[in-house]
Amino acid sequence: MEKVGISVAQISPEYMDREGSVEKACRAIEEAGRKGAKLIVFPETFIPGYPYWRSVTPGFRWAEYMVEYQKNSVRIPEDISPLFDSAKEARINVIIGVSELDKTPGSLTLYNTVVFIDSEGNFLGKHRKLMPTHGERMVWGLGDGTDLRTYKTDVGNVSGLICYENHMTPFKSLLAVMGEEIHAALWPGYWVAEKHTANKRRFNPEKDKIWSCDIDAAVREYAFETQTFVLSANMYLPSDILPEGAFDIAAGGSSVVNPSGLYLVEPVIDEEKLIFAELDPEERLATKAYFDCVGHYSRWDVVQIVYRARKNVPIEVVELKSEEILSSKAIEEAVKSYGISLKRVEELLNELLKALKERTIII
Repeated sequence: MEKVGISVAQISPEYMDREGSVEKACRAIEEAGRKGAKLIVFPETFIPGYPYWRSVTPGFRWAEYMVEYQKNSVRIPEDISPLFDSAKEARINVIIGVSELDKTPGSLTLYNTVVFIDSEGNFLGKHRKLMPTHGERMVWGLGDGTDLRTYKTDVGNVSGLICYENHMTPFKSLLAVMGEEIHAALWPGYWVAEKHTANKRRFNPEKDKIWSCDIDAAVREYAFETQTFVLSANMYLPSDILPEGAFDIAAGGSSVVNPSGLYLVEPVIDEEKLIFAELDPEERLATKAYFDCVGHYSRWDVVQIVYRARKNVPIEVVELKSEEILSSKAIEEAVKSYGISLKRVEELLNELLKALKERTIII
């Protein structure tokens, strides 16, 4: 990793408008590229915006918003192809949050997703939020373990997590072991929790302290705990854009943190701004020399990570072959023990496998 200019796009999407939000993202990508940035990060669900209406009542109003949200969510990659063109033209890597419309046949489920694009305009991959938070479970499905990974780019190994995933120590540890150097933390805003985390309100810069939002602790601890640069991209939307009774927390709050947990750019509150900073790898080297969570400070003989990179699918067809079963030592011993001929066992197995093949085995 070498010194690199980066950008965080604290800009408002064209709310609930897929095409408009894509166009605005493209303009930001092009501007960041012109100003020398090699990586730009956008907030959670920038396209088409976060569902701040998720707790709106009565139910029929929620359903109206939800249907509109489905219509403006994106199929990946076809609905966001202009982003790939802009990334290639600007020679800049892009990490952006979207509401994804599933392409599984028969499904119209949405997922809270972060998309990774390299500076040559290639789609690197995506990550679906593993556990939507509280009322988000009425909007999005659950991701799986197949896409929790890092991506090698010309600015270093990058990855990203969405909202409260950035509080999850096992996820942080896994990405650290995978070699993450630059982390994108995507959020729907900046808030103050009064007495407990379930009671949130929009951050007010005139009276609230930066540390009164848990994001301050999350991004700084993520950086220090994993010795990564953290680019925190937080949504900003004026309150008057949101419907009455909405979950109004979109106060911005984007920041950049170095591997020692120190702000390079402090949280930017209540304004649209294309944020720029320079990441110096010397700062990561110095931190790693003192505290290396993957190397000299780790104790993998005491605590290890179990990672199940398995796709969450409704049907899995398992094909079994009699010769594979018969080749096992346990079968040979059983044949000898019960005095049954191997040929007879093979005949029985073939009959059983034929019967099983006629129906789907769901694991």
